[in-house]
Amino acid sequence: MKKIETVAEMQQMADAWRSQGKTIALVNTSGALHDGHLALIQAAKHKAAVVVVTIFANPLQFGPSENFAGYPRSLEADLARCETAQVDVAFAPSVEAMYPRGYSSYVVEESVSKPLCGVSRPSHFRGVTTVVAKLFNIVRPDVIVFGQKEAQQAAVVRKLIADLHFRVELVVVPIVREAGGLACGARNCKLTANQRTEALAISEALRRAQEMVAGGVRNTDRVIAEVTHILSQKRRVRVIYISIVDPVTMEAQREITPGNSLLTIAAWVDEVRLTDNTML
Repeated sequence: MKKIETVAEMQQMADAWRSQGKTIALVNTSGALHDGHLALIQAAKHKAAVVVVTIFANPLQFGPSENFAGYPRSLEADLARCETAQVDVAFAPSVEAMYPRGYSSYVVEESVSKPLCGVSRPSHFRGVTTVVAKLFNIVRPDVIVFGQKEAQQAAVVRKLIADLHFRVELVVVPIVREAGGLACGARNCKLTANQRTEALAISEALRRAQEMVAGGVRNTDRVIAEVTHILSQKRRVRVIYISIVDPVTMEAQREITPGNSLLTIAAWVDEVRLTDNTML
């Protein structure tokens, strides 16, 4: 595995692969790699000849009141995981390499990004679309792989690809869960034992919603009320949003269409922000 830190070297490597007729898969991460990321890497390896994993905590994805400095970082451990997973390149640029002095160009998606996390984190998806567009030009991937846990992010990038005619295939990998059901995520490492126990209410609520829909419930208000009740039993859990949406547009639905309705949750567990979702 090769570690690359500069944009120019990454572009040169991508050009060399292209000249050899190799296909490229991109797994874009903020670092703090976990089992969910490893599933993305394995999926990428099945889709392309070479795999690039970016390790870059993107400051544009954090609002002024969000703790960018406190985001989990573990570069050496991340590189070791990439090495074990037989990644071809770990692209770990500095903030200065990606956004040099005087940087002022941004990419904005103005529909799919607006609801859900777009309400509580209004500048977040501008950061996502900008960095992804840059990576498309730097890495020149044939495929980009996302996790279903970041369902809205994947939907926003799918719209970006379609609207701007990027010749990139987007692949979404199912959520990987810890033994108790908690969705794997970088922020999980910040949870104490007690917080982790209460956080399990999120996956419990998703399972209950699936049971209700399997039993014939189609009214979104009934399902959301039950999910809200389950989460409200936990003292440390504070709901940011609970919504049932179209998985492509992220628009709220009034009635559940089995197989085409996404229940998505964002919640604080004390000071740790968690997201999770499931198709109903």
